[in-house]
Amino acid sequence: AGFRVLQLLPGIGPSAAAQIVETMTTALDEAMGLAGWRPPQRAADDWPGFVSLYSGLRAAARWPADLEQIRLWYEPHLERIHEDATTRRADLLQLEQIGSGYASRERFLTELTLDPPDATSDQAGPPHRDEDYLILSTIHSAKGQEWKNVFVLNTVDGCIPADLGVGTKEDIEEERRLLYVAMTRAKDNLNLVMPQRFFPHGQAARGDRHLYASRTRFIPASILAAFQQVSWPSAQAAQGRAARPEVRVDIGARMRGMWK
Repeated sequence: AGFRVLQLLPGIGPSAAAQIVETMTTALDEAMGLAGWRPPQRAADDWPGFVSLYSGLRAAARWPADLEQIRLWYEPHLERIHEDATTRRADLLQLEQIGSGYASRERFLTELTLDPPDATSDQAGPPHRDEDYLILSTIHSAKGQEWKNVFVLNTVDGCIPADLGVGTKEDIEEERRLLYVAMTRAKDNLNLVMPQRFFPHGQAARGDRHLYASRTRFIPASILAAFQQVSWPSAQAAQGRAARPEVRVDIGARMRGMWK
């Protein structure tokens, strides 16, 4: 870490940083060894401040004031080293605030090492509208919205209308209005998705217990001619699918194992 920090100073590269670390290692006192090292001309102006910071951090613990001292020393170097200096300055302030919640320097560094941040706090850039993306919305939240392509999921009785929304005629009419809202959100293409069957929860890994689904009562057979009906998978695709592996279960052995 010290090797990398030294290279933040102008005019100090890997070779000079290695020499400084070696000098501090062999000196009786690391701070005195650092102060006695003669920096290159480009680092002359910043060298006293760095030595002072290092000596102060080795003194009595002043946590979390140490973080502020480090930030104040590092901020002047940001614009010289990084193009996104404004973003990094905001990250430093946030890091300083987070560090103040830890009892000690050691605890803070340990947590930061084990769980580092994934990204900086820069502002969000322009959206990539040329990429594929999907908007998920409830019917209530879709009111007033409009999209080019709309898929209404689970257009079956029990979902539309909801099984808890058929108690009275007023409830059923409210459910009918919700489907109307969902269907009128589409500009160009409207797809009403009707599952052929539902598989209840709580089954074994290869369980096949299922329930058949019936089309929502709001789309009666008398108006089906106005819809293009498409099944998935198609018959040809179903024929081309690989057969499911056969699973044999020894029922007798399982029953005998229950009474061991």
